[in-house]
Amino acid sequence: MAFRQEDIGDLTGKVFVVTGANSGLGLETTRVLAAHHGHVVMACRSADKAKRAQDEVLRAEPRASLEVMTLDLASLASIADFAAAFSHERLDGLCNNAGVMAIPRRETADGFEMQLGTNHLGHFALTGRLWPHLVATAGARVVNVSSLMHRVGRMNFGDLMGSRRYEKWSAYGQSKLANLIFTFELGRRAETAGSGVVVAAAHPGYAATNLQQVGPEMSGNPFMKGIMAMANRLVAQDAAGGALPQLCALLGDDVVSGDYFGPGRFEIVGPPKRVSCSRAARDEKAAARLWEASRELTDVAFAGLP
Repeated sequence: MAFRQEDIGDLTGKVFVVTGANSGLGLETTRVLAAHHGHVVMACRSADKAKRAQDEVLRAEPRASLEVMTLDLASLASIADFAAAFSHERLDGLCNNAGVMAIPRRETADGFEMQLGTNHLGHFALTGRLWPHLVATAGARVVNVSSLMHRVGRMNFGDLMGSRRYEKWSAYGQSKLANLIFTFELGRRAETAGSGVVVAAAHPGYAATNLQQVGPEMSGNPFMKGIMAMANRLVAQDAAGGALPQLCALLGDDVVSGDYFGPGRFEIVGPPKRVSCSRAARDEKAAARLWEASRELTDVAFAGLP
């Protein structure tokens, strides 16, 4: 599939939610959607950062249709408040982009390990609460953003929250594997129910964003922060390039549930294409188990789905 920004049509009248829209891949995704006249709900934890990002987009696209809404994916109450305040009847695309990477062990407001809680459980709950809007919109899509690191991930159902043993990269890999497992399971359930919603996934390869800096900063590790900054300069593509796979999943032609997109050159940089995933990501028994665990932990169900 060849996908370029130039191929995107007029998005007037369409509504999109982008989590983590204030920086990195989320901001670039917002720019592109706004440039093609889509209405973008910028779902961000920090209202101040979101407003600054909104102003930045508006300077380049003065007629952009943008709406800032506060959303903390590490709080089920915040997610419920966001969904209750969402005022649009339609929702053409939900881009579950926000995330944290390789941070010291922290817990969300609900006691979940922060990486699994934010990257997976928060987006699971958000998607479930917005599901009626997606089902009500012809051609709606959900895009979950995973990572190459899903390949090292393992679902540790005996200790999902890393309470007994925690290693930051393993926890990150588990959360990114969970993103893919959730994508494929939601896609299967959506198709069985005849919902019409397409559920796909994407990963950015190696894109230079501030995501790489947060973990070393929280750990107080200036050496690793420097290494990450050097790698961003020498190896990574920019955030605009990293956002293309998720834009492809969100807007590309002939996208079907279960598709997974990443950069075309060694899955590191370059134009997006369909890519493979680990066998663990396609494990349907693990998917059913993760679905039930996620539903129980978040107390969120998907209306009309088995």
